[in-house]
Amino acid sequence: MNQTKYIFVTGGVTSSLGKGIIAASLAKLLQGRGYRTTIQKFDPYINVDPGTLNPYEHGECYVTDDGAETDLDLGHYERFLNVPTSQANNVTTGRVYLSVIEKERRGEFLGKTVQVVPHITNEIKDRMQLLGKSGDYDIVITEIGGTVGDIESLPYIESVRQLVWELGENNGIVIHLTLVPYLAAAGELKTKPTQHSVKTLMESGIKADILVCRTEHELSQELRQKLALFCNVKKEAVIQSIDASTIYEVPNLMLEEGLDVVALKKLDLPKKASPDLKNWNTFLKRLKNPKQTVNIGLVGKYVEMQDCYKSILEAFIHAGAANETKVNVISIHSEHINADNVEEKLGSLDGVLVAPGFGERGIEGKIEAVRFVRENNIPFFGICLGMQMSVIEYSRNILGYAEANSTEMNDKTPHPVVSLMEEQKNVTDKGGTMRLGAWKCDIKPDTLAYKIYGQKTISERHRHRYEYNNKYADELQKAGLKASGVNPDTGLVEIVELENHPFFIGVQYHPEYKSTVANPHPIFVNFVAAAVNAHKK
Repeated sequence: MNQTKYIFVTGGVTSSLGKGIIAASLAKLLQGRGYRTTIQKFDPYINVDPGTLNPYEHGECYVTDDGAETDLDLGHYERFLNVPTSQANNVTTGRVYLSVIEKERRGEFLGKTVQVVPHITNEIKDRMQLLGKSGDYDIVITEIGGTVGDIESLPYIESVRQLVWELGENNGIVIHLTLVPYLAAAGELKTKPTQHSVKTLMESGIKADILVCRTEHELSQELRQKLALFCNVKKEAVIQSIDASTIYEVPNLMLEEGLDVVALKKLDLPKKASPDLKNWNTFLKRLKNPKQTVNIGLVGKYVEMQDCYKSILEAFIHAGAANETKVNVISIHSEHINADNVEEKLGSLDGVLVAPGFGERGIEGKIEAVRFVRENNIPFFGICLGMQMSVIEYSRNILGYAEANSTEMNDKTPHPVVSLMEEQKNVTDKGGTMRLGAWKCDIKPDTLAYKIYGQKTISERHRHRYEYNNKYADELQKAGLKASGVNPDTGLVEIVELENHPFFIGVQYHPEYKSTVANPHPIFVNFVAAAVNAHKK
């Protein structure tokens, strides 16, 4: 295959229909047919990246190996395809405008008036083709964030129109994801919202090649024919996307609907062999037929919105399937935990994960949760801030440093067991200035961490600014909180654990980012296994 082919996924009627899942499912099917496929997300907000956004605004911030702070949809891409993404896979309006303005300041436009068309659209088109021009992919799927008709999405829609025209026939197609709502009062599905959405798209000069219709009820042949006629697509290109019990069923549903076959036909590509989904379906079978159930508490401060901990929740699904166990994740707000109610909230659980986060809100509740599970031999897993809380808790209650804290929460603490690195102390910009991306970690032999990973050196993704303070390392080690993983370049502690405990581990990095269907993360797998053992007792 000489020329990279492009598929653009747009959304209409309403947001949150699942463009990322549809894009990832189609990519999975194309990958299963032997095509080298990747997905990229273009977000219309003006932030340069989601790194400075409150999780309540946009869900979790997903981090890639190269240190890009990206949209959470990239997590879906990696979990489905088992292929790492990078900075090039996520672009925002902020990043596009920043780049164009910097070029203007350097005089690269030779005195021309800088405008949305052609300068902004050219920048967008260049970035849309970046991965395609690398030679690494046969097909690039581009998800356009937002909803057609949004004022902030217009430059992206115009860029897609231009690019489809420039690429020529059969080299670029548009999939439009829309909603076919069911009106209970009328007792029927309604196509009008979809018709209006397609009309809005056509007003921007784009004809949808394929319609993917989100629905709660089966689309009849008559209704599909109506959509095809009124939306100017072939009947075979009207694809039903019915509600599923898990997002991991969607590739099979799209296979049944023939989404991949229609897309390949429109791109003038051979179907090749049927998609190889053997391993995928083995995972799905284990996921849907668990042999036991465990209850694991997720202690965090953004628990009101599930997307804030999306990668953690998905990692539990992968690890649960690996253990043939249904993991009931029970969200517990750390602001609501105190010494009086901690037993009531955590006492009946089979395991507790203390989640990542920033800022001092809810911190004391997290520390109290760590104390309770440590003293009561409940399996514990701390991630990033959760690991730091375990260090603070141990320092307070075992070393006797009652005022031990992180300088993030209290810069006057006499015992800063978690502190800023020297190179972070003069940083004033918040965006993209943390320790980000993949960093190595050397694991000590004869430790829980070594038992979990089975290797001496690992690489994990980071997103944090404050670190374990090595000035307290000897005291903590002697008192029993072992530093079992250390970064070889900086000497910074990456993993802490307790020996005489059923399962107690805290990690400075974010293992949830690397958990996929094909490769469930080993810490999550072992944590769930420990919870199963605790449940049996």
